[in-house]
Amino acid sequence: MHTVAANCNAIGQQVAASAGGQLRRADAVQQGGQTVCVITYTVPSRDGKPPRRVQTTVNAG
Repeated sequence: MHTVAANCNAIGQQVAASAGGQLRRADAVQQGGQTVCVITYTVPSRDGKPPRRVQTTVNAG
């Protein structure tokens, strides 16, 4: 599970960077018999508002 967690972290970094955001958390979870990564990151908001929190799920492998 450590390898999957490390993989989720790398995937999370890529997802956050592609959205112009910053990774906050990347967790490997079982969902429907498959391991997926739950990625949480923040992206800057416009007009001086606080950063927006985004959560997405992607395949771990």
